Parts: sequence; structure tokens; C-alpha cells
Amino acid sequence: MGTDDSAVLKQHLIDPEICIRCNTCEATCPVGAITHDSRNYVVDAEKCNFCMACIPPCPTGSIDNWRVVLKAEAYSLNDQLGWDVLPAELSPESFAEQGVDVGAAVAAADVQAAETPGSAAVQQSVSSTTPPWSAAHAYVNLYGPKAQQKTVTATVTGNVRVTEVGKDYDTHHVVLDFGDHFFPVLEGQSLGIIPPGADASGRPHHARQYSIASPRNGERPGYNNVSLTVKRVLEDWDGKPVRGVASNYVCDLKVGEQVQVIGPFGNSFLMPNHPGSHIVMICTGTGSAPMRAMTEWRRRQRKSDAGAHGKLMLFFGARTKEELPYFGPLMSLPKDFMDINLVFSREAGKTKRYVQDALRDRATDVGALLADANTHIYVCGLKAMEEGVVLALQDVAQRQGLNWESLSTAMKSQGRIHFETY
Repeated sequence: MGTDDSAVLKQHLIDPEICIRCNTCEATCPVGAITHDSRNYVVDAEKCNFCMACIPPCPTGSIDNWRVVLKAEAYSLNDQLGWDVLPAELSPESFAEQGVDVGAAVAAADVQAAETPGSAAVQQSVSSTTPPWSAAHAYVNLYGPKAQQKTVTATVTGNVRVTEVGKDYDTHHVVLDFGDHFFPVLEGQSLGIIPPGADASGRPHHARQYSIASPRNGERPGYNNVSLTVKRVLEDWDGKPVRGVASNYVCDLKVGEQVQVIGPFGNSFLMPNHPGSHIVMICTGTGSAPMRAMTEWRRRQRKSDAGAHGKLMLFFGARTKEELPYFGPLMSLPKDFMDINLVFSREAGKTKRYVQDALRDRATDVGALLADANTHIYVCGLKAMEEGVVLALQDVAQRQGLNWESLSTAMKSQGRIHFETY
């Protein structure tokens, strides 16, 4: 990594103890410095340019770790892939023994990082890491490897399939009750479930992250419970058969069984509390979970005297209606409650349609909402949808006579546009 044996690097590392393998860091990194195997997520010191784009989206803070090392002795990817815990920080004395003034060297390394071309603003995502101004306070990381209590036990009180039986696309609505344990959540947050047993190397399984599909006062109002939307994973990204450890475990849970949970996670992808806020929700598959939570909370608010008069628009995509979670409940919602737009990409004999197509079809209505400072946009689903959605919003804004660059910049700074893709 260099010929100067005294050169110092402030190396970016990921803490394997608290990383929940949610992939937000790798998906966010604009220079491809982050990669992973079945065990760890790691940072390539040769590629990392200190742009910090990966720091805000991380739900646990595992990404925000640094170690001062000699460049010639920087931790390799193979080193990091083998870790169970972060290495201890090297003392100033250990550098002094090698004739290195570590304080001056680190200061120089920080200056060099700040001056790296493109490092200050290389991440061009429009997604905000700021919560809406009216969002409630979020509690995060109450339970986890580095919290006072490592896990909290929840009891399964419901497990219902929410896609058509007999199809490969098997998605479940799972309800977990925390009893007397403190586990406060807000719409848009997530939690981690730790599957029992060990992996092929004999190590305990890592937690898997799931978005919460129920509102803040419980799946059942007044109860200390939450719901999740979980798809059974039967193939990997390359289409090869595989059984997802956590997804199959969760989908097969029986009522009365107990699970180990960590979290909650997330302090920016949060629902606005302002009753006049308009919410545009764009999702695919299990990305519907946070949208269901927001929708249900708004529905419950609507019944109160104060109510909530902001508009709701939903753009929900799936391959077919049989594979779309919650299809029945969606169809039974009052027509004046939410503007629902469903699109399907694999219906026999029909043209493929995606959420971005529906956005353009509804350009007049979506454009009017984009022009309103009370509008908040939430996008959740596969990473592949992100670019198409942004381009569609840009087209809609232009049709409305709006400058998308300045509009998206304002929405990002105000916490009014959020992407959670994986």
C-alpha cells in the first residue's frame, strides 16, 4: 500500500460484533470499497476514499469504526473476513518504538482524506439521512451485542401466510409479543432476529434485519407487540437454490415459540407526525412492511377527533397479484383513505409494468404533491428499483415545471425523501 514504512493510515473498519449484515453500507458505497462473504462485511483500504457516504444509513453504528495503522501493515480483506471482533487499537508507544509521531501522522492522514478528489460529495443519492421535522423520537440499539442487555425474548402470537398458497413466493405476516419488556418502535424502524444454532463454521448465526410492519401502538392496539413481513428465501441473487437461514426459521415459527430479538434500528426513515403531511409510498414485495405500518397508524389517527387530513398515495409493485403481500386487506381499505396504484411485471399476456411506470401515469397528481412542502416520499424494496424511481420522479417534476435538482436537494435536507433499498 505504499513504500513509506512510516506512513500512517486511519483505516475504516466494520465491527463484526454489531453488524447485522443489512447491506446498506455496500449498497451505499459509491466507490465499491465495501464487500462481504457469508461471515463479515469488510472495507478495502485501497479503495476507500473517506467520503463517509456509508456512515449515516448504518442502523447499528457498526460502520463507524477506525483504527490507526501503518499503511504497510493495514488490515487486508482476508484479515477482516476472519474477524469475530475488531482488533484492539494500537498505542502511541507502539508507533513511537518505530520512530513514528502518530499524532502528527494521523493529522496529516486526515488532511489528505479531506483533500481526496471527490471524497466530500461523491455520494449523489437523493435519500435523506435526516428524519422528518415532526417525527417522534426514535429509540435505537436498546438490545444488541454491545448494549447492556444482549437480546430480548419475544413470543410468537401469530404467523399467517399473506401470499397465495401453492405459489413459490411465500411471504408471512409474523406477530411477536414482548410481554413486559421495553421495546418501543416507530413506523419505519426495524429489528433483528437471531436464528438459533450455528453456521457451517460452528459460529452462532448473525442477526437478520426485518422492517416492522405494525404501528407504534402495536399490531393489536394497546399491546406490546410488533409484526413483520418476511419472505421465505429459496434462491440466492444468482438464482441458485438456497434456503435462507433466518427467513425459513421465521416463516416456520409456531404460535407460542420464542425468538431472540435485537434493536430497534433506524432513526431517519420515520413517519412524519404532522397531521397535514402527505405521504407518497413506493415499494415492492416485502418493502411494503414500513408502508403498512405508516398506513395503519394514519388509519387509526383518522378515527380520532383530531384525525389526519394529509393525502396518502401508494405505488406497490409485484410480479403478479398472487405474489403481492396484503392484497386482500389493501382492497378492503376505504376508497377515500388512500390512493392505491398496483403494478405487476409478470402477468400472463400483459405488458410488464413497474412502479416507475405508475408514477409517470399519475404525473399530474404526483407532481402536485411534489410541489407541496408538506409531502414526504418513502421508497422501500430491491436496490434495482432505486434508479428507475428517481428518474420517474425527475420526469414528473419537470412536467410540473419544477427543477428536480433543487427540489430533491431541498427534500433531502428537510428529511422528506427516504430510500431503504437492499
